[in-house]
Amino acid sequence: MTALTLITGGSRSGKSAFAQQMAERIHAPRLFLATCPHIDPEMDGRILRHQRDRQGKGWQTIEEPLRLADVLRCRPADEIVLVDCLTLWIGNLMHEAEQQGHEMSEDQIAAFAEELCRAACERRQRQGRVILVSNEVGLGIVPDNPASRRFRDLTGRCNQVVAAAADEVFLVCCGIPMQFK
Repeated sequence: MTALTLITGGSRSGKSAFAQQMAERIHAPRLFLATCPHIDPEMDGRILRHQRDRQGKGWQTIEEPLRLADVLRCRPADEIVLVDCLTLWIGNLMHEAEQQGHEMSEDQIAAFAEELCRAACERRQRQGRVILVSNEVGLGIVPDNPASRRFRDLTGRCNQVVAAAADEVFLVCCGIPMQFK
């Protein structure tokens, strides 16, 4: 049984649509675990577009910007959970750390990612499945400021940890999914 799938790709690559289609092919209750905070009208429009894409297709939605593993642990065992997306989750964790006066380290993000993977894989014995969506941010230029470089590095580290634990890994480019694992 596949318990954990990672789907990554660039912005607007089609990764979220691919993840949603994957989940909808499975006949089980579905949960969309949204990590995106409501920060401005443009982001609210993006959130609304994603909600419309799921409308009438049997999805329940929970918005949780930080505590993804906690949510996974308390969900029904047979539910398909789609987490969209880890990149925003990392930004949320970075923001929370900054509010507490420190910077998120690669070791800390790896620990958060490992905890998330453990929570996802605990569902394996009970037929649960988790699909994680993340951006591939390391294929572009080196960012020109420390905060952006840290975000890129944290995302890359998180993606490596999740990919190592995942049963399946897909990269989506131009709307075409390619399976790597």
